[in-house]
Parts: sequence; C-alpha cells; structure tokens
Amino acid sequence: MVGPTASDVPPTMPVKIFSAGVAACVADVITFPLDTAKVRLQIQGECQTSRAIRYKGVLGTVTTLAKTEGPMKLYSGLPAGLQRQISFASLRIGLYDTVQEFFSTGKQTTASLGSKIAAGLTTGGVAVFIGQPTEVVKVRLQAQSHLHGLKPRYTGTYNAYRIIATTEGLTGLWKGTTPNLTRNVIINCTELVTYDLMKEALVKKKLLADDLPCHFVSALIAGFCTTVLSSPVDVVKTRFVNSPPGQYTSVPNCAMTMLTKEGPLAFFKGFVPSFLRLGSWNVIMFVCFEQLKRELMKSGQTVNCAT
Repeated sequence: MVGPTASDVPPTMPVKIFSAGVAACVADVITFPLDTAKVRLQIQGECQTSRAIRYKGVLGTVTTLAKTEGPMKLYSGLPAGLQRQISFASLRIGLYDTVQEFFSTGKQTTASLGSKIAAGLTTGGVAVFIGQPTEVVKVRLQAQSHLHGLKPRYTGTYNAYRIIATTEGLTGLWKGTTPNLTRNVIINCTELVTYDLMKEALVKKKLLADDLPCHFVSALIAGFCTTVLSSPVDVVKTRFVNSPPGQYTSVPNCAMTMLTKEGPLAFFKGFVPSFLRLGSWNVIMFVCFEQLKRELMKSGQTVNCAT
C-alpha cells in the first residue's frame, strides 16, 4: 500500500495478487468459525418454530453449534470460502494499488482520496461478479442444519454447485449479487481506503514505522469502520442468498420483511461476531499480505543477484 517498503523495488502486480490470495486464505481458515456464527445469528428469526434453537452471543453460538451439530459444522462451507478468497480477495486487494495508480496517472504523485475510493469501487465490483457463486454456496452450507430431522439441502461444496445450477438455473449461483455488490463495494472502499489512510498517517507523522505494529493498528481500525457501515447490507445479503425460491420477491422485499417483522435492530444481528471476524480477518490478512509481499520481493532480488 502506501509508505516506504522494506525493499527498494516495489511489489509487482502478480506478487500482490498472489500475496493477497494466500493471506486471505490464511485469515479465512483461522476466522471461519466466527463467520459461521455470524451467518447463524443473521438468519435467526426466519424460522419461527418452537423447536428452532436460539443462539445467544458469539461464544454461545459457537459452543451451541459445536455441541448440537459437531465441531466440524463450524467449518461447513470452508472449501467454498477458500475458493471465494482465491477468486475474490486476490483481485479486490491485489489489484487495488494498480487500479489506484491508473486513476492517479498524470494528476499527482500521491493518490487522492477520490482515486482510492474509485479503486476500491472498481476492484470490489469486478471481484464480486467473479466470486459470487462461491459466496452463495458458502452461505448456504454454513446456514443449513440437520437438527430436528431436517434433511440438509446439500451434501458438500460441489453438490451444492450442481443442485443450485440444476434447480435454480445458472442465475441461482449469482443470487443476491445486488446486495453482495453493495456490501462488498462498501467493505472494499472502507477497508482498503481506511487501512491506506491510517497507515499513511501513522508513517508520515512518525507515530509508527511501516512495519507489523503499524499494519496491526491500521487493519483493526479498518475492520471496525467496515463492520459498522456494512452490517445492514450484510444481514440482508445473507438472508436473501440463503432463502429458498419464492420466500422473498426481491432484495427490497427481504429488507422490508425484516424491518416490519423484526424491527430495525435486525439489520445489526450478528454485529459482534461480524466485527470479531472482520477485525481479526483484517489483522491476519493485512499483516500476512504485507510480509508476503516483502519476502517474495526479497527472494526475487536474491535470485536475480545470484544469477
């Protein structure tokens, strides 16, 4: 991102894309149980039967899921989650600097706030369209339960892709693209721009060097800001993507149904696990991302020197 790097040679675009994909996968593996807890809390309220389990809090949801459905249920949908990070995060994060430079070309040496936001909008939008099928499958696998005699809709990741494509058509794999596009544009802009601005400010004011503590603080602040702005859209997206055909006529209908039946606080269901997940995900991802970029460029320089 911004600020001086450990190497005199800036990371190349392939290095950024590869580093972003690997870092995002590492972060996803570590924080996935929190994401599953977030999804379960967000869809809570859809099923009004007396037998439905009520989840309370982050730890309560995680422990209840582990006790009632087994510890592995916390990682249901992980393969689709990793596929999502490879196809989605690698592009939205890895291409951010390159697109930002494109919007800044011939204007000024330092990228303006407008250029940063435009880069976040562009990379986030493109990545959503490419990675949406993986998002649909991930959410559905996380949301499905086998309790109370319910037969799971899907037996695995590739079974979910096949069933959705055959029963709902190929467009079913892109269900919820509108709310997910809105959510990820908000997330991408807030997350990357806030991280960029915080890191730039900390380095320029010499409060922290461009190293791990700086990356940690910047990523944590970016995670909190992102959670606050994206939570309402995230809840609507989860509800709509997880819904069977015909439950909601449209995204606005889903939002209005939530508002009338559950009140405005329904849009912030799962906020704590969302922040814990997004905050920790941001910290792990950005720290790994920055370190990977540096190490890869260092190894590249070493190879060049040796040859």
